[in-house]
Amino acid sequence: MSRREEYEKKAEELLAPIVESCGFELVDVEYVKEAGNWYLRGYIDKPGGITVNDCEAVSRAFSDKLDEKDFIEDSYIMEISSPGLDRPLKKEKDFARSMGKLVEVRTYRPIEKQKEFCGVLTAYDSNSVTIEEDGKSRSFDKKEIALIRLAIEF
Repeated sequence: MSRREEYEKKAEELLAPIVESCGFELVDVEYVKEAGNWYLRGYIDKPGGITVNDCEAVSRAFSDKLDEKDFIEDSYIMEISSPGLDRPLKKEKDFARSMGKLVEVRTYRPIEKQKEFCGVLTAYDSNSVTIEEDGKSRSFDKKEIALIRLAIEF
């Protein structure tokens, strides 16, 4: 397990009880480096959406736990936020919730000269994702997928 994965796992173990006690869902935890800074991000959600006050309440409680456990060696910026309307699908529950909805799929390498696909999520399992695009069924191995997220319809 990489250091990044270890930090994400430990952070998730600390954050999950806080989020659940507030009646929210913990969508994801990530530890990433952007523009020279490390970020520890927790994404939370609830029916009807997350407010700034929700994020603040979780952030304060999580910050106290992080200070207490002090397991991250680097300096970092901690953020708690909503996953957004175009949230990525990462966990089984994300795929289950998104069945029948329009999703965007981006692949690492071109498939039939394209890397971006958009269609209705019709099936998934631990190895593959299937969408219906323009009346045709298209399946992808999960290892081919760089990103899959809900599509925003205007």
